[in-house]
Amino acid sequence: MENEYVVEVVKDSSSGGFFTEDFLGFLSEKGTDILLSFLGGLVLLFIGIKISKKIVKIIDKSKRVQKIEPSVRTFLRSALTVILYAAVISSTAIIWGIPTTSFMTVFASAGVAVGLALQGSLSNLAGGIMILLFKPFKVGDYIEGASCAGVVQEITVMYTKLLTVDNKVVVIPNGTLTSSNVTDFSTMPLRRVDLTISASYSDDIEKVKSVILETVRAHELVLADPEPFVRLFAHKESSLDYTVRVWTKGENYWTVYFDLTENIKKAFDAQGISIPFRQLDVTIKQ
Repeated sequence: MENEYVVEVVKDSSSGGFFTEDFLGFLSEKGTDILLSFLGGLVLLFIGIKISKKIVKIIDKSKRVQKIEPSVRTFLRSALTVILYAAVISSTAIIWGIPTTSFMTVFASAGVAVGLALQGSLSNLAGGIMILLFKPFKVGDYIEGASCAGVVQEITVMYTKLLTVDNKVVVIPNGTLTSSNVTDFSTMPLRRVDLTISASYSDDIEKVKSVILETVRAHELVLADPEPFVRLFAHKESSLDYTVRVWTKGENYWTVYFDLTENIKKAFDAQGISIPFRQLDVTIKQ
């Protein structure tokens, strides 16, 4: 029995040697495959990024893309870069043997986490895409929105920059801008100037209207068509109010507004038409 036990030990030892040799051979074979896969993935990653940059550069310099508005071109270039890089990284992960489903799950989970952390920024990004695609206004337009007014200096994916009339730069998040009412004063070539002029009850209505019409028609920047409009608007406590409506080119709006305000006052003084002060009669009882 003792001799048989020794023989069995020797057999076990011999089989263990064979197992070690098989394991080393397996490890050598698989290690070579893993190393080649890893190196192949690195080569693909390096070459893929180089090719992606080249593709983006070629497309960005094409004649059709050069005709697109600069802000839109910048956004398209960034979006194309992200898409190509994502494709290269996914291909590299497949070569390295990373399961596609696991890779996409991790990517989706990371996207959800980033989305929750950058909820406000994503809102601005969505607003920027809406502005760049539908173009409710463009660079150079004078707009009013989100409690601000000014000339549009720059439209980016995240923010819009306005230059106010007193030379201040206002940066408005696109999410805020797209969720509020925006008035574009530069879209239409003509604008109407509305004025309210007061005169006393003692002045003749037709005379007041005639003086106002002569004054507005004499201004070189006031258009004859559409025709200027002057009518009695309201009976106030101390005066009669007249509505004055004239048309001019958009860039001349404020010049016409201030000129007519001054010129009508001068014309009233020359014609003896008074602009009454507010009056209050006080009766004292003994």
